[in-house]
Amino acid sequence: MKVEVGQPAPDFTLHNSNKEKVTLSSYKGKNVLLLFFPQAFTRVCTKELCGIRDDINRYANANAEVFGISVDSVFTLAKFKEDQGYNFPLLSDFNKEVSEAYGSLYQDWILDMKGVSKRSAFIIDKAGIIRYAEVLEKAGDVPNFETINAILAELN
Repeated sequence: MKVEVGQPAPDFTLHNSNKEKVTLSSYKGKNVLLLFFPQAFTRVCTKELCGIRDDINRYANANAEVFGISVDSVFTLAKFKEDQGYNFPLLSDFNKEVSEAYGSLYQDWILDMKGVSKRSAFIIDKAGIIRYAEVLEKAGDVPNFETINAILAELN
């Protein structure tokens, strides 16, 4: 499945790295930035998420909640978050349902791995509508944060 700009965001409930349930629809009234990433502890994923960590005030000022999502377990994500000092939630899509719903799932990835989240970014506005969608085919690429930041500033 593929989500497109202007559509309602598919709702979901996932566990964060503290093993607490997080439901997207409970964030209506706030902008949301979903960042799917292939795997914790990899070079590009770490760099991308550290950039968010270091610029978290930009997202807070845009009334935006940021969530990192991967198919890693909650235990792996807890260690990744602790090691990198991330100041936003990491959500485990271990069963791959949310990545699939957002069209962000590699069927085949490196080293014969199957079902790994594609690096992607989605902005969901305060009403729950997709305002930006970028799904990258190459795991070494990163989302266009200049455009993401401009859209979030407009929505605020």
